[in-house]
Amino acid sequence: MAQEIGERIKTLRLSSQLTLEELAARSNLTKGFISQVERDLTSISLENLTLILSALDTSLAEFFAEEEEKPVVFRRPDRRSMEWGGVQNLEVLVPGGTNRTMDPTVVHLAPGESFGCERPHEGEELGYVLSGSVRLKVAKKSWVLKPGECFYYRANRHHELRNEGNHAAQVLWIASPPRL
Repeated sequence: MAQEIGERIKTLRLSSQLTLEELAARSNLTKGFISQVERDLTSISLENLTLILSALDTSLAEFFAEEEEKPVVFRRPDRRSMEWGGVQNLEVLVPGGTNRTMDPTVVHLAPGESFGCERPHEGEELGYVLSGSVRLKVAKKSWVLKPGECFYYRANRHHELRNEGNHAAQVLWIASPPRL
């Protein structure tokens, strides 16, 4: 772990968009010392590590917590189909919805079928038309979207997606926070 400490501190510093000088000022340590720690050229005391992590708004527990290995790639067999919001075929692209900030799905709409006709709620929704054409209604406005077109709106108004065409439509739908 000692070799990883410097790299992890540097990663945290860069993700916080701090220079060595800024981190040094916030932690009351010298720029040279922090540079040596980040390059694993010197060891660091628990006291100095605590000062640096505090300046990076991170605790010792968070810093040393083992990150849980989570899947990155999800293949077709990983997906699950379900019925929701009146749609018979909603394809959940990333299984296990807990602790996510968004919900990516593919909405399959048969001719005449609609999705999202619900009460307004908190969050945001984005859609990208993969095939077919759909009519999007948000509040009192509506638009017809074709493949390659997308939409985005805050979900605090009435909204509905409807397939008014003669062919099936598919829409990549991303809701944040997750609704499923």
